[in-house]
Amino acid sequence: MDLFEYQAKELFAEYGVPVPKDKVANTADEARQIAAAYAAEGISKVVVKAQVKAGGRGKAGGVKLADSPDDTQEKAGKILGMDIKGHTVHRVLIAEATDIESEYYLSFLLDRANRTFLSICSVEGGVEIEEVAHTNPDSIARIPISPLTGVDHAKALEIVRAGRIPAEAQEGAAILAERLWAMFVDEDATLAEVNPVVLTPDGKVLALDGKVTLDDNAGFRQDLAKFADLASTDPLEAKAKEKHLNYVKLEGDVGIIGNGAGLVMSTLDVVAYAGEEFGGIRPANFLDIGGGASAEVMANGLEIVLSDPAVKSVFVNVFGGITACDAVANGIVSALALLGERGETVDRPIVVRLDGNKAAEGRQILHDAALTIVEQQDTMDGAARRAAELAGTGSARTPKGA
Repeated sequence: MDLFEYQAKELFAEYGVPVPKDKVANTADEARQIAAAYAAEGISKVVVKAQVKAGGRGKAGGVKLADSPDDTQEKAGKILGMDIKGHTVHRVLIAEATDIESEYYLSFLLDRANRTFLSICSVEGGVEIEEVAHTNPDSIARIPISPLTGVDHAKALEIVRAGRIPAEAQEGAAILAERLWAMFVDEDATLAEVNPVVLTPDGKVLALDGKVTLDDNAGFRQDLAKFADLASTDPLEAKAKEKHLNYVKLEGDVGIIGNGAGLVMSTLDVVAYAGEEFGGIRPANFLDIGGGASAEVMANGLEIVLSDPAVKSVFVNVFGGITACDAVANGIVSALALLGERGETVDRPIVVRLDGNKAAEGRQILHDAALTIVEQQDTMDGAARRAAELAGTGSARTPKGA
């Protein structure tokens, strides 16, 4: 889970990482009120920063300096609603403007390749680290971090000195690094990045910006719900998450349900290829019901997919292993019955391909159910083509193989 800057800096503050004074606003009027409160405290200038989970905000016009409450309101109004790399700005961060003597880079991340943690530090901050790596790779220090010993003050000093942080900033940067590491470990993060770490003219070292990624797999021991971005989350994806389904909404016409991420990814490709014959029909979603899915999970998945009005046909592609095909078939029958009981009309065709464990039993269950909107296909390619054909015509035909 990626956090917004304001969420990352709230975590920083909890762990004593020094950050400038800031507050988030959802409207231009709220932004003005925040700036007015700052002005009353003697803070005349603020920075208005778009809150999106994407880099390049400054280049896109999403970061502006404002010198009065009225100016803050005007600039916040222009930034709110902007599209930055496909992300709509729903809120802005109003931050105290900071005088900067110099800028540095510091991060901790999970080093999957070497099965450890890594710190990256550089005297060149304020620009994308990829750019620094390309233009001046020698300025970047990569320090492995043992998960057993972590980062104490001595290790933190080693990191900032390796990154060539100047002497006048080393102590402050080391303290920042220690506290950032504590947050990284305690919150089960896979990335904690400060770009830039700044040295002010009066000798303070601050985290001027922040980027944090939390490990979803640690959700059972962390309160990740408080970081949820409800404003930007697709309603169907939110509903699927409540049902513990691995669902991603796409822009297409054929609803996809499969078991196993690899099979579902292959199904997306096969449907897209088959859809070229029928006017560019494409998959409408990614939905993996997993390797041990029950009939209830299958029913929930089908309910989510059919809730998408863009879906014109559904392709259920299952290779039975841990998930037996008879359970999948029972799930399809149960889901359609459940939707019928709710008074919801299901008139979109469903193409099913079952293979593997208890495939014959699953096919028989569907055959005996005699569901007019369900048809079966023997092969993955054949089922993909049929689902694309049905989506292209926009109506069900006489079922084949039912």
